Amino acid sequence: MSGSPEPERGSSSPPDEPDEHAADVRALTPLGRLRGFLGEPPSYWLTRFVLLRLLGFVYLFAFLSLANQIVPLVGHEGLLPIQPALERFGSPWLGFWRYPSVFWLGAGDDALQALSWVGVGLSLVVLAGYANALILGCLWFLYFSFLPVGQDWLSYGWDMQLCETGFLAMFLVPLLDGRPFPRRPPPRLVILLVCWLVLRIMLGAGLIKWRNDPCWRDLSCLYTHFETQPLPNPLSRAVHFLPHGALAFGVVVNHVSELIAPLFVFGPRRFRHMAGLVMVGFQLTLIATGNLSMLNWLTLVAIVACFDDQFLGRVVPRWLRARAEAARAAARPSTGQTWSAAALFGLYLVLSVPAVFNLFSPHQKMNYAFNRLYLASAYGAFGSMYEERLEIVFEGTLDESDPPGGEAAWREYAFPCKPGDPMRRPCVAAPYQYRLDWQMWFAAPSNVRRYPWAAHLAWKLLHNHPAALRLLDGNPFPDRPPRRVRALLYRYQFADPDDPSGAWWKRELVATWLHPVAADDPGLIEFLQANGWL
Repeated sequence: MSGSPEPERGSSSPPDEPDEHAADVRALTPLGRLRGFLGEPPSYWLTRFVLLRLLGFVYLFAFLSLANQIVPLVGHEGLLPIQPALERFGSPWLGFWRYPSVFWLGAGDDALQALSWVGVGLSLVVLAGYANALILGCLWFLYFSFLPVGQDWLSYGWDMQLCETGFLAMFLVPLLDGRPFPRRPPPRLVILLVCWLVLRIMLGAGLIKWRNDPCWRDLSCLYTHFETQPLPNPLSRAVHFLPHGALAFGVVVNHVSELIAPLFVFGPRRFRHMAGLVMVGFQLTLIATGNLSMLNWLTLVAIVACFDDQFLGRVVPRWLRARAEAARAAARPSTGQTWSAAALFGLYLVLSVPAVFNLFSPHQKMNYAFNRLYLASAYGAFGSMYEERLEIVFEGTLDESDPPGGEAAWREYAFPCKPGDPMRRPCVAAPYQYRLDWQMWFAAPSNVRRYPWAAHLAWKLLHNHPAALRLLDGNPFPDRPPRRVRALLYRYQFADPDDPSGAWWKRELVATWLHPVAADDPGLIEFLQANGWL
């Protein structure tokens, strides 16, 4: 090769044999010693592959949830219709500037339904292994568009978290090449930003718990958590009845996973891998013991960034490892992708300032967006714990003779996942989210004026409204609508697993949450008109 030193005459070494002496000299330099301590720079080909497949999985359930529920929730005749909410902004241009969304161009039921299914289709493409910046950009903007119009139903921290995760994922891949292992390597700056997302998610959740509720400090929160969490699953009851010592130890594990492990996401490789394993184990435990929607699955997506190819190569199939190694050998870095990753990193340096201050603030915000794009947001969960489980139970009656509150024959409405009939086993739903069931959990300790959609739901039940009934688990009045509807408030507790009746719950009546109303009730009609629903 031109410019290469020729071997000395009589030397037995081949021309391409490495100069071991030169390597030893380089190893003695400060930079060489640092590289020796830190090891070779990690690669992230498998990391990107696993992260994107898991992201496609989460996107799939997020869009399925919308496809099945968005029209009865926010459609033209939904519980919280879009149109009155959009009209409050006046001009569509002003609304788009404040809350960017494709639905400013048209928010009909067909558009809501169609774009939800487009999201399902693109999610399947990513899950199947094909993702480029265009596909991921479409997924991001589609889901992002639902947040401003989703109102109460898309007001959860994981909705913002999915938007931020999806936005960062766009910069992990080439613009057009959608192959599972494209020629462009994953930018390390973007991997660092995903790790920064992990730190904010986990540390934010740990700090909000420690600061806000003393039960996290005296290790007693799990005495009631599995019973009072939004939607328990079948394993929740067994864990609830564990000895208090075991549950107190669970709180310690929570603090280690959320307050200590995240501090090592930027540490040396071995510590970063150990921290990632702790956080993965913690998220899998939460998945096994409750229905926290997509939160834990989505957090797993970000945690994947803690693992590089050296680690994942030990756990993935050999053929997948071989494909990653072949892609790395044929890699062709892109100047455009490098500069876009650098620009994104610079943007995050600016946008993260409020998030950093928030982590250290005694008045820490939870699930809060500091900008319109939901980037560098504040996250957290269970900062305040319920000590008892209150549930709203809607009932209807065909009886027209008894006065309200009399001995009419009331029939209960069942919901897909939230507790109702004490004999019914808790559901398994996550990462799918039954959004009305979740909002019922928030509404129970409050009142109908704080959650006016509950009165709207009663109105729709009085008319056997087909779209609203799609949100429930069956209709106890299939032949004709009920004459009156009411909502009672019950206190629920897990029944003992050895209860001979086989009941999962025991409950006692606390109060009437919504007094009996009829379709011609003047007060109900006035209330709905005041909210723009009639």
